[in-house]
Amino acid sequence: MAYKVILIENNRVMLERLSSVLRGVEGFELEARFQQAGDALGQGAMYQPNLILLDIDSGHNLALIPEFASTFPSAAILCLSDNWDANNAARMVQSGAKGYLLKPFTAKEFLEAVDTFGKTGMAASSETIAFFSPKGKSGKTTLISNLALSLARKSGEAVGVIDADLQFGDLSVFFNLSPKSTIVEASRDVKFLSPVTLNSYFVEVPEVDKMKILCGTKKPDYAELVDIHSFEEVVKMAQSLFRYILIDLPPGFNPISISAVELSSRTYLTAMISGGYEIHHMKRALEIFKVLPDCDAKIKPVFTRVSPCDENQRRWLSNELNFEVNAILPNEYLMVSAAANNGKMAVESKTNSPLVANINKMADEIIRRGGAS
Repeated sequence: MAYKVILIENNRVMLERLSSVLRGVEGFELEARFQQAGDALGQGAMYQPNLILLDIDSGHNLALIPEFASTFPSAAILCLSDNWDANNAARMVQSGAKGYLLKPFTAKEFLEAVDTFGKTGMAASSETIAFFSPKGKSGKTTLISNLALSLARKSGEAVGVIDADLQFGDLSVFFNLSPKSTIVEASRDVKFLSPVTLNSYFVEVPEVDKMKILCGTKKPDYAELVDIHSFEEVVKMAQSLFRYILIDLPPGFNPISISAVELSSRTYLTAMISGGYEIHHMKRALEIFKVLPDCDAKIKPVFTRVSPCDENQRRWLSNELNFEVNAILPNEYLMVSAAANNGKMAVESKTNSPLVANINKMADEIIRRGGAS
């Protein structure tokens, strides 16, 4: 597909710089360039563009996006800005733009933006889901890995997983990944990033379309390099890239886990039944979460390795907690381990197992909820 490009940039020096980049990109023709958005609206139709690059730092250009979308219905609109701003990004998508690119950009960054946003655009809304456990060994990471895969395949939409268990996250091990960049680098660089450049920090999962992972730290002592503000910016920016974001959190309460819960639309509170004090620990965690004004709607308890795994047991657990249990998963440790040893998730290798059926049920409920919102 050949692209006919119109560039709107108020700053003359920046206009020349960006024009030089665009003229060197194969498959793209810079048909016209304007310093004033009004001139582009009045004169641009004669060039029949299918891609518009609009500077939103200038004047009221952000408010003009609906008019550009109406005047050029066949053109994708990518907005240009000196800095990333989550609020502007949300307004931009709601107004009809496809993506957001920081300027100045290189030819590589420009092509990545077109590839990332050209077909589907930035996510107009994102379902962010945090996974928290009061203590370790809850089956949380196994649940996240399989649920993310199920969501990607059932919804056909982009799913991003963020490993925020900063000291001992192991999602990269689950998927046999060797990331060049991790959450440490993403947090360090976030103030210089836009969604398209953050996207490159996420690693594609082999043979799984629409699913990417921002892997955890390579060493436990690197955890201190991720500060709260940067972590929050990474999550907010990722919300422009992915329809569903799943965040794996460390056990126990800490600033990162609290921040992720606040940013999430729902939080799965996870514990594994092993004959210990899991229900007691879940009750204590719920007492802390109850300070949230929307606790009943936002916090979703999940128990793993439940036997018998049936509706009666779910109701019993709900009564014990005095809080509705969202889901229970059966004990299929051997099946999960065998699948992992073969480099696969359970939802890939044992599609008719009770565990997979329950995980798929959770995915269906998330997708339905997202569609309703």
